[in-house]
Amino acid sequence: MSVSLRSPDGGVREQRRIWIIFGGLMLGTFLGSLDQTVVATALPTIVREIGMPTQLSWVVTGYLLASTVSTGLWGKLSDLYGRKAIYLTCTGIFLLGSALCGLSQSMIELVLFRTLQGVGGGGLMVLAQTIVGDIVSPRERGKYQGIFVSVFGLSSIVGPFVGGFLVDSLSWRWIFYVNLPVGLLSLVVSALVLPIAVARRQAHVDWAGASLLTLATTALVLLTTLGGTAVPLNSLQAIALGLTAALGAVAFVAVERQAREPILAPRLFTNSVFVVASVLSLVVGAMMLGSVSFLPSFLQNVKGASPTQSGVDMLPLMLGLLLTSTVSGQIVSRTGHYKPLPIVSLAVTTVALFMMSIVDTRTSIGVISAYLFVLGAGLGLGMQVLTVAVQNVVGLRDLGAATSGVNFFRSIGSLIGVAMFGAIYAGALTAELGSSSSTPQAYADAIHSVFVSVLPLSSAAFILSWFLKEVPLRATRSETDAAPTPSAPSTMSSDKTLTPALAATGD
Repeated sequence: MSVSLRSPDGGVREQRRIWIIFGGLMLGTFLGSLDQTVVATALPTIVREIGMPTQLSWVVTGYLLASTVSTGLWGKLSDLYGRKAIYLTCTGIFLLGSALCGLSQSMIELVLFRTLQGVGGGGLMVLAQTIVGDIVSPRERGKYQGIFVSVFGLSSIVGPFVGGFLVDSLSWRWIFYVNLPVGLLSLVVSALVLPIAVARRQAHVDWAGASLLTLATTALVLLTTLGGTAVPLNSLQAIALGLTAALGAVAFVAVERQAREPILAPRLFTNSVFVVASVLSLVVGAMMLGSVSFLPSFLQNVKGASPTQSGVDMLPLMLGLLLTSTVSGQIVSRTGHYKPLPIVSLAVTTVALFMMSIVDTRTSIGVISAYLFVLGAGLGLGMQVLTVAVQNVVGLRDLGAATSGVNFFRSIGSLIGVAMFGAIYAGALTAELGSSSSTPQAYADAIHSVFVSVLPLSSAAFILSWFLKEVPLRATRSETDAAPTPSAPSTMSSDKTLTPALAATGD
C-alpha cells in the first residue's frame, strides 16, 4: 500500500526529511572518502614506530583492494535486503576496522585491519548514492549527487592537513580513532532516519558470482598495483595474475548468465545508457588519478615545493571540481537534461590536459594553478551525471547493482590509470635521468609524457560521450516509469512522492 506524505505542509515536511536523511549519508560519505586521504600523511611515522617498510604499500593497497571488490556485492545485497540494513552493516564494519587499525601492534595487523576497514568503506559511497535514488526523483538527484562529489573533493583537500595535525599533535593512531565519533554519529543518524525497505521476494545471493568477481578483481588490482614495480611485467607472477583476472572474468560472465540474482545482471549490459556510462566512468577514473597522481612529484622536483606546499599547490584542482560538481547538479535538476554535461566535461578536460602537457620548467606556479583549476572544473562537470543517467533508466530492483556497477568501473579505471601512466612516467623519467638532462628538466619531460599519453584517451571519451542516450529525467520516483521486470516485485513503493518506509520515519 502506498502512503503519501502530502498534507497541508506536506511539501515542506517531505523536503525536510530528505535533507535529514541526506545529512546522515553525507557524514558516512565524508568518513569513507576522508580516510583515503588522511592515511598517506602518517605512513612515514607508522614505519618508524612499527617497522616493516617493505609492507607499507599494503596499508593503502589492502584498503583499495577490499573496497573495490566489495562495491558490487554491497549494491546487490542492498537490492535484496533493503538499503538501511546493509548501509548500517557497512558503517559498523568500517568503524570496527578503524578501531582495530588504531590498536595495531604490527604492520601485518595494520594491513589486515585496513583490509577489513575497506570492506565496509566499499559500501559507504555507493549505498549513499543508491539511497538518494530511492527517495528522490531522477530530476532532483543531480543536485544531491553533486554534493556527494563535493564532499569527496573537500575530503581530498582537508585530509592531508587533518592527518598531519593528528600525527604531530597526538599519534598516528588517531588518524583511525578520529573516525569513531564521526562514524558513530553517522550510525545513529542513519539508524533513526533511513527508510526501512524490506524485500518482498525470496532472496538468493549469488555467492558463486561474488567469489569469481572477487577473484578476478583481486588479481587485476594486484597486477596493476605491483606489476612493473615489485613484480616485473614479464615475470611468471605477473602473467599468472593476468591469466587469473582474465579467466575469472570469463567465468564470472558465464555464471551471471545463469544466476537467479546475479551480482551484475547481464540485462544491464543490454541498456546502452549503462554501457556507455560505465565505459566513460572507467575512462574518467583512469584519467583523473592516472594524470594527477604524479603532479606532487613534479611540483617538488621541478618547482622545489615541500610536500606540504605541493599539496597546497594542488588545491585549485579540487576547488574547480567542488565548484562545477555542485553547479552541474543544479543544472540537471533545473533543466532535466544530462547529456550536454558529459560532453562539455570531456571537452574542457581535454583542453586542460593539453595545457598541462605544455608545462615545463619555466611555467610559473600561477599558470599551473590556473590549468589545474580548469582540469578540476572539467572533471567535476560530468562525474556525478553518469550515475544520475544510469539510475534514471533502471528499475528499483536493479538500482543498487547499477549504481555500484558504475562506481566499480570507475574504481577499476583508477587502478588501471595509475598503473598504466605510472609505467609511462617511470619509463620517461629513467630515460631522461640517464641522458644529459638536468633533474628538473627530466621530471618536467616525464610529466609531459604522461599528459600527452592521456590526451588520446580523453579525446576518445569525448567522442564516446556523444553516444550517451538522453532519456528524459523523471520528475517522480514511480517504479512503473523505470519498468522493472514483472516477475520480481519491487522492494519499494510505487508512490510518486516517497516510500511508505520514509513516511514511517516520522517527524
